[in-house]
Amino acid sequence: MKHFRRTTMRKWFQYTLVAVGGFPMSVLASQGGLDKADNAFMMIATALVIFMIVPGIALFYGGLLRSKNVLSLMAQTTVILALVSVIWIIYGYSLAFSEGNAFFGGFSLVMLNGITVESLSATIPQFVHVAFQGAFACLTVALVVGALGERIKFSAVLIFTVIWTTFAYLPMAHMVWGGGILSQDGALDFAGGTVVHINAAVAGLVGAYLLGHRTGLGKEAIKPHNLPMVFMGTSILFIGWFGFNAGSAGSADGIAALAFVNTVAAASGAILSWTLAEWIFREKPSLLGACSGCLAGLVGVTPAAGTVGVGGALIIGLLSGIAGLWGVVILKRKLKVDDVCDVFGVHGVCGILGCLLTGVFTSSALGGSGFAEGITMLKQVGIQAFSILVCVVWTAVVAFIAFMVAAKTSGLRIGVEKEREGLDITSHGESAYN
Repeated sequence: MKHFRRTTMRKWFQYTLVAVGGFPMSVLASQGGLDKADNAFMMIATALVIFMIVPGIALFYGGLLRSKNVLSLMAQTTVILALVSVIWIIYGYSLAFSEGNAFFGGFSLVMLNGITVESLSATIPQFVHVAFQGAFACLTVALVVGALGERIKFSAVLIFTVIWTTFAYLPMAHMVWGGGILSQDGALDFAGGTVVHINAAVAGLVGAYLLGHRTGLGKEAIKPHNLPMVFMGTSILFIGWFGFNAGSAGSADGIAALAFVNTVAAASGAILSWTLAEWIFREKPSLLGACSGCLAGLVGVTPAAGTVGVGGALIIGLLSGIAGLWGVVILKRKLKVDDVCDVFGVHGVCGILGCLLTGVFTSSALGGSGFAEGITMLKQVGIQAFSILVCVVWTAVVAFIAFMVAAKTSGLRIGVEKEREGLDITSHGESAYN
């Protein structure tokens, strides 16, 4: 649970117990009182994470699609934000962060029952913790639709969102951050390598396979319609990621500062490595490559941001840029999947790499915060690999079921003629450009 980091030795010890030992929220919620600086910091961080969704993801993904489908993607991300927020308030927060079993929390906090303006999570109001974690849930589901663009029904997106959020995102959040099985096992995931990026990427991959290729793919030119929009989306995501990573410290302390600097280091390293590799192998460095490299580095450092040193974050970023390019150019071709916005190539590949390297660079010998007592680097990497395996299998099964339910109820894919005309007109009755 990533919201209990502190600067004093006592609070650092609490952070270690939570991050490595999976202590439930109730153990530390009563420690200390309200800290207004922490509260202000976390409210800003929460707003930045929401800013990543609308407009960040909407602009980034929208620019990658053809002009006849850009509004459909924006509509999907906007409504996902609203739908997941409602789910989060009604039962999502409770199933993720209340006391429960190894996989799910309980129902004690349904409709945020019992949470008042006096309730605290460490040194911030519990309502702020609800909002911050809810923003993570919304962002994760919004990431999935990038793999499904230009041919999925809007109704199918909504059905998938309800099922997958309930049975994939919520248990993963509980397993890693809510005192569940992976937390107890000692898995390190500072800000969402498994819970957010791998989780969303695998779901997107499953959906892309079930939907099949877009009509005309490989036979006609299908290119991003607006690279300046992609650049604006990337810039917003980069800025918002400081709330995403630094905010995961849970307070305005040294851990947040470390996560902030690590975010810059990893993103910068990945931009350079992706751009240089593209320059060498494709002869021209592209803006799209630089934007993709930025996201690759941000994804790679997410699970490690608060536990690795700056040097470790830079190396993770450099390697993520290369891994992301490989995922987008080579792996995607081998998988023969139409992942429109390269969700798996970037979020999946770099998320997996980042989670594994967290087990390496958290070592105190390499500038990290150090492992739990009795844990070696090899053992920690094994724990990280197990958490990745659990995430991949769990979310793949739930995603398959969710998409199949959508297929049997509303239908999964729009018709060929409607696809050729574009989702903006056929699904939403409007056009982005006149």
